[in-house]
Amino acid sequence: MAKSIFREYDIRGIFEKELNETTTKKIGYFLAKRILGEYIAVGYDARTHSPILFQWLTSGINAAGKRVLGMGMVPTGVNYFSNFQTFEIDGKKVTPSASVMITGSHNPPEYNGFKITVDKNPFFGADIYALGEEVLASDIVIADDEKYYPIDAKERYIAYMLENFSHLRDFEQTIAIDCGNGVAGIVAEPILKGLDISYEGLYCKPDGTFPNHHPDPSEEENLKDLQKTMKEKAIDLGFAFDGDADRIAVLTQQHNFKGDELAIIFAKQLDNPTVIGEVKCSQVMYDEINKIGKAIMYKTGHSNLKVKIAQTNADFAAEVSGHLFFNDRYFGYDDAIYAMLRVLELVYRGVDLDAEVASLPKVYNTPEIKIHTSEEAKFAIIEKLKEALAMPPDDFPPIKEIIDVDGVRIVFDEGWALVRASNTTPVLVTRFEAKSPELAKLYQQKTIELLRKVAHAIDAPLST
Repeated sequence: MAKSIFREYDIRGIFEKELNETTTKKIGYFLAKRILGEYIAVGYDARTHSPILFQWLTSGINAAGKRVLGMGMVPTGVNYFSNFQTFEIDGKKVTPSASVMITGSHNPPEYNGFKITVDKNPFFGADIYALGEEVLASDIVIADDEKYYPIDAKERYIAYMLENFSHLRDFEQTIAIDCGNGVAGIVAEPILKGLDISYEGLYCKPDGTFPNHHPDPSEEENLKDLQKTMKEKAIDLGFAFDGDADRIAVLTQQHNFKGDELAIIFAKQLDNPTVIGEVKCSQVMYDEINKIGKAIMYKTGHSNLKVKIAQTNADFAAEVSGHLFFNDRYFGYDDAIYAMLRVLELVYRGVDLDAEVASLPKVYNTPEIKIHTSEEAKFAIIEKLKEALAMPPDDFPPIKEIIDVDGVRIVFDEGWALVRASNTTPVLVTRFEAKSPELAKLYQQKTIELLRKVAHAIDAPLST
């Protein structure tokens, strides 16, 4: 077992090679030992090995003296939802003390993993690393014990959405959805049918081999089939989901909406909104939201943003990649099915998504540009970059401000550059934005030149 499967936001590795029977049982056991309550809700995604991991994890949890509430195959949003519900077990009403979602998210089919919630809060960072140390140090042998108590989390989730969005039964447009053969379809289709919303569905049947395209809607390549369907059938609004349906892409005929753009549009519907964005979000988002409320810049990562929402009681949070967190009228976690319904609600109320984006100040930004390094060097490079920026080269663009909430965001007079160490892979993630394409290119060029210089100084590998 590799220590690297214990990551900042979740546990993730290759089935059988890293997530094998022994490892998974120990993860279930030592996790359950950390949980005060008796009941742990567990669901899984569409991957072919998810049911096997469920059996192994259940054996570990049972060995620790806890009870498993099994919800079967569900999206991650349903798993999170279960933490806020009460179920009847053995004649008594119980609320889960924790939940585990077995999912490889948008990773290739051979991957799987665990997203963990404890007492309605994300279990991440130091807690996951400490759990990993326990698992790695132990030689405990855990017997098979696959007993669990079925719960109706999925059906309850569908009923909740049908009740809370019943007004959308008057929605007249046809939409398109691409579920990517992940788990989104098992709740998206019954909800849309229950609301009498006409839709074209692509790849709605779960298939953990993902035969049609990779389940990652943040990559343009994976949206081609959806865009083709929308064009051929003259559909003006489309949605794509990742493998476990906690991340969404929203498309019109004209535009692929990023999370920070959607944050602006949603914020305009609220009175004096407080909105949290990550360090990769456009400065336009922060400027526009600060005109009508308060925008907070924070660390990248779904766990970080959920914690920050709880601390600030913000209305909403967003990642550029399509994790959207609603805390007004919902529970403050990222759920792409719920996000789809909120977008439909905007359109139902007359919001013109394309016009909203067209009205924003024009800036030019790059997608995420990943620079490969080593796991050992990535954070050291960031620290050396901070030192170098204190006395930058003479030809470096004038620096207005340095924001180090997560890596380094260098603010210039007419744009910014971001360099941060990925918490899950041995890469540095960069992004650049400016008021002109030429300036964006200049910021990119000079920042990467400096990055290469500091990496060379500490003999760290660096490659694009």
